[in-house]
Amino acid sequence: HLPTYPFVKGRYWISHAKERQETDGGANRPKLHPLVHRNTSGLLEPDTHRLTDLLQKDLTRRISQLTKIDVGDVDVEDELSEYGFDSISLTELIKQVNQHFKLTLTPTILFEHPTIEKFARYLVEENRQAVTDAFGLTGDDRPVTEMKRSQAQEAPAALAKKSRSRVVRPLIVASYEKITSEPVAIIGISGRFPQADTLEAFWQNLYAGKDCISEIPKSRWDWRAIYGDPHIETNKTNIKWGGFINGVDEFDPLFFGISPREAKMMDPQQRLLMLYVWKAIEDAGYRPQSLTGTQTGIFFGTGASGYAELALHAGIPIEGYSATGMAPSVGPNRMSYLLNLHGPSEPIETACSSSLVAIHRAVQAMESGHCELAIAGGVSTMITPYLHISLNKAGMLSYDGHCKTFSDQADGYVRGEGVGVLFLKKLNAARRDGDHIYATIRGSAENHGGRTNSLTAPNPKAQAAVLQAAYQKAGLDPRTIGYIEAHGTGTKLGDPIEIDGLKSAFRALYAQANGGSIGRPHCGLGSVKSNIGHLELAAGIAGVIKVLLQLKHKTLVKSLHCKTINPYIDLKESPFYIVQKNQPWPALKDQQGRKLPRRAGISSFGFGGVNAHVVVEEYISPAKSLSVGQTQAAGARMIVLSAGNYERLKAAVKNLQAWLTQEPKLSNGNLASIAYTLQVGREAMAARLGLIVHSVDELKKKLVAFLGGEENIVDLYLGRVKRENDALAVFTADEELQEDR
Repeated sequence: HLPTYPFVKGRYWISHAKERQETDGGANRPKLHPLVHRNTSGLLEPDTHRLTDLLQKDLTRRISQLTKIDVGDVDVEDELSEYGFDSISLTELIKQVNQHFKLTLTPTILFEHPTIEKFARYLVEENRQAVTDAFGLTGDDRPVTEMKRSQAQEAPAALAKKSRSRVVRPLIVASYEKITSEPVAIIGISGRFPQADTLEAFWQNLYAGKDCISEIPKSRWDWRAIYGDPHIETNKTNIKWGGFINGVDEFDPLFFGISPREAKMMDPQQRLLMLYVWKAIEDAGYRPQSLTGTQTGIFFGTGASGYAELALHAGIPIEGYSATGMAPSVGPNRMSYLLNLHGPSEPIETACSSSLVAIHRAVQAMESGHCELAIAGGVSTMITPYLHISLNKAGMLSYDGHCKTFSDQADGYVRGEGVGVLFLKKLNAARRDGDHIYATIRGSAENHGGRTNSLTAPNPKAQAAVLQAAYQKAGLDPRTIGYIEAHGTGTKLGDPIEIDGLKSAFRALYAQANGGSIGRPHCGLGSVKSNIGHLELAAGIAGVIKVLLQLKHKTLVKSLHCKTINPYIDLKESPFYIVQKNQPWPALKDQQGRKLPRRAGISSFGFGGVNAHVVVEEYISPAKSLSVGQTQAAGARMIVLSAGNYERLKAAVKNLQAWLTQEPKLSNGNLASIAYTLQVGREAMAARLGLIVHSVDELKKKLVAFLGGEENIVDLYLGRVKRENDALAVFTADEELQEDR
């Protein structure tokens, strides 16, 4: 905060205008208040130490009354949480302080200053006049609002220096922005989210403002059987809502060389991890087996889902592979083993920040040279009611099934599940190899909040620090950030604390950028949790993928359930606004009128204190000449598809046909690229289909005809290759396999 006066930071002076110049040794001078003394300049000022002591006693008395704890048992150095303070009692304390001292503080200030001692010191330093007035230090000893220059004892040079420091100078973007390290390109993505089996469906839900929360399905657990008041009944919960994905129990073990019996003992999170890592690699246009022997790392937010408990209750015998099936570490390890990857293979569990920390670790590994390529993401499922009961009892969950981020009605979050994956490569390598680039990662950071009000209480200073670190790493002008995907869990105090951290971080970033002024709000705030709930271990990757889709469509989608903004959120004099309706995301321009890439940040804060932030930037490909394949609109192209069996082959044809329909900008110039990717970027499997086409329209028509059951389609070839894959040969002779089929 800037000091009230430019003369002496943090000190407030008492007027001595009524002092008379006496020659009687000061016998007739005004009598000083016990808390006021005369400084060396002849001015009067309240004694800071004694004023703070008086304030501590006042706060101690109020806390004693609120908690019914004896005054003598309240220690000014103890954190308020030790006396049982929660969000409600913290709010009441601040209400009393505001009324008595005529202030407008919010309860979030107590998360920055969690003890009586620290809070009293803050009040004296930042609101000294209000405190002295409330304690009756008025009359001849009242604070002044202005000091005559003749009374100031500072040197003119020092005054001039301080005055200049407050002048706002225009920021020249080109001189501030710098690349501190090579950006990392996102070349492949995959994911499944509540009520969205594909990323296309996910975008449609976001754009439509759809709330994808539903009652807990019986396929997970019977919520009616455990419905009740968790505070008076054992192991009961009155939360019946969640965001659930389809197919959490579906898996094709033979595709990954795993026996069906072993697959039964695999945590569903391991299965989803394997499937969507494969999909992300294919989305990048690579054949997964082509990565064999490379220094590709896998960093994944994952943890125990409770599947072991479920298997135990189902009476499934413990087998030798039960340990590997339940261990979270084996999830990424399985894919490193399957694809013969030699980079790091790490599970990451930092609670709600897990998947964003995974992305940060992947970027770090690539920058340090430990990885040529990296796969990062997160997965989270809800298959037992254990956490529902615990989090409900802790007061973290919303009773009505809506995550009301930034709203005055915020009352907790809704749990959700999902999986998301990014395939990463250094930008120069991605350009060299002609990869499709969704966006680039310009900076990332991770920290911990240290000691706060409680283990799960947020620390706004640490949240601000992690943002500052990420943007300093990115080397970007803060005025060019157009969107922040907030952690935004939808809690009464958690959301304002996050906003305070954002404001603090951007104040520092603006000051660093040559004191550039904020101007009008330019950075939208939103939270995907309002659509799909809080995905916990996969929350960060859900936010990243939402941002990537917004970049693709150049559109910001509205954050739901926020008709009236939380009164503790103050966005005045900040660069932020809440995205409350769908709107275009225009590209900003620099001072030379050149378009800048769209930029965004994503935050994730774990309830154990681990914070992470990632900065992404729209990729604008440099102008280049068209390849031979692109310039030749005419000419035959071979389109090939394959799968493990005929049923899955039809599914592959349907997926291709749907994708062609959803990409309206495709032209015949893209046909060569489509053919190339399908020929070299996919594993060749037993059931195969081949077509020869001359245009995208011809390809669409033949795929529709095939799906419709037409026969004798010109230049369409269907067949099956007899393969004696080593793994399949073993399973064919396996008694367990025959027993399970």
